[in-house]
Amino acid sequence: MVRLYVATALRCFGVLSILYPLVLAGPVQKAGLRVPDSAFQHRDDVKNIFIESYQAYRKFAFGHDDLEPVSKSFSDGRNGWGASIVDGMPTMQIMGLDDFFNEAVQFVGKIDFSESQTPDTVSLFETTIRYLGGLVSSYELSGKQHQILIDKAKQLTDKMAFAWETPNQTIPWRFVDFDTNSPNLGTSNIAEAGTLDLEWNRLSLHTGNDTYRRLAEGSVRTIAGLTDPLPGLAAQGIDPATNAFVGNYITWGGGSDSYFEYLIKYARLTNTDDNLFADEWHTAVDSSIKHLQSRSTVQNHLYLADRDDNGDIVHVSSHLACFHGGNWIFGGKLLNNDTIVNIGLELVEACWNTYASTATGIGPEAFEWLAQDSFQPGDTRPNRQQTAFYLQHGFFITASDYILRPEVLESNFYAWRATGDTKYLDRAASAVESFKKFLQVQSSGGYSGINDVNNVTVSRIDDTESFWFAEVLKYLYLTFDDPDHISLDKYVFNTEAQPFEAPPAKPVYGSGHPYPAQGSYVMKPSGAPLPKISPIPGVSISFGTNDNSNSN
Repeated sequence: MVRLYVATALRCFGVLSILYPLVLAGPVQKAGLRVPDSAFQHRDDVKNIFIESYQAYRKFAFGHDDLEPVSKSFSDGRNGWGASIVDGMPTMQIMGLDDFFNEAVQFVGKIDFSESQTPDTVSLFETTIRYLGGLVSSYELSGKQHQILIDKAKQLTDKMAFAWETPNQTIPWRFVDFDTNSPNLGTSNIAEAGTLDLEWNRLSLHTGNDTYRRLAEGSVRTIAGLTDPLPGLAAQGIDPATNAFVGNYITWGGGSDSYFEYLIKYARLTNTDDNLFADEWHTAVDSSIKHLQSRSTVQNHLYLADRDDNGDIVHVSSHLACFHGGNWIFGGKLLNNDTIVNIGLELVEACWNTYASTATGIGPEAFEWLAQDSFQPGDTRPNRQQTAFYLQHGFFITASDYILRPEVLESNFYAWRATGDTKYLDRAASAVESFKKFLQVQSSGGYSGINDVNNVTVSRIDDTESFWFAEVLKYLYLTFDDPDHISLDKYVFNTEAQPFEAPPAKPVYGSGHPYPAQGSYVMKPSGAPLPKISPIPGVSISFGTNDNSNSN
């Protein structure tokens, strides 16, 4: 293990350290990684799926948000600004689909983001990750030659900023009425409040207006500063009116997922000197190892459970939660921490098993397992059919639909880039074949979700969400592409798979202080200890007072 000896002022703790060893940040991608020649045919297959899907969208839904591939119609659930176009632009650029991309740039120039094209209010979270993320990523990927993309991103974000109702408010409201420039009041969750800082930080970088960064980063800092139900694991619900958690539910699934995801990604994208982001992520991971990891009684699969409001463990997971394996691999590599990486790889295995076990070769929306740590009050008692399935596969399906989600393939992509094990290429190729066989709608050429992944007699969901173009097909394409193209050591992906250019990595991320030499926890203002279960080896130091001041 390589160590760097540094004497430095630890601004996040307000003390001057003694000379101590820090483990250098590691590369995320395996050095010298190359794909076999056979991978390029699979890459071309994915590109063809994108072309087929997008041509169907252009024919039946262009300018609208989503294609309805069965009825050959459209829907506008994302305010009618053409979500599939904007969300899909970075994928077009990465695939070299210049005609599609240039058409999209022209379309974006005509969008009026100052008003919703539908009666709906505007979701701060969805609009940020799809529209703002797509615009800024497209600007960077195209060599920063289309200023209109940043101009439109600014127009949109200036309106979204009304989600902060008062200058002193730190947690934004979830929805904004663009007609009245006022938020819709109501409780939020940490994913929606804490999944803004990558995109808003990049907009500050490209406009010179630091207000965007301060607003989004302030929300994350507020969440991280609250007292957690478990160390580092923020509760899912939060009330912007009080800056207080609502309930004590803990999950890496929907409603919390991308808050945890962005903690380590923000540290990497910005190279901030403030250790709060990397340390908070490391603490959340270690707390999850201690409190949430769970193995099935059949096949010994490793999962992350939820913890309900009563403090009971609930053995539930979802396709949405299966991003966690890739996120742990990314963060573990960055921290040079093999414990976290190896657990991340086990999580990837369990999530892939949900694909490998079904009749279609595609994973379900939600699933559960019978755990070695005993049955809990919130667990589902499987029926006879679910029990038979569980005894064969080590999980049972509780929601059988597939709505074109990316997360299992996302984590598979990270596992491939980090290890170079070609089994991940084989798995991605298997998914491509399943998509072509079960998802394509022959009458339109588009691709749809399906209602039951364990039934080859397909019953279709008449919708193609924009993340099909932004995430699923991008992750698959890059899995088979030259690993130096959009390297994980040069780009950070937002939760919608939009890549942002990252500066060269810092030598160290996070404080690296698992606990002080005396053996007692260092307590943050939130009450969460710094990491202890998966410490960076060789680091031991005493601390003075805590001060999570901003040093970005």
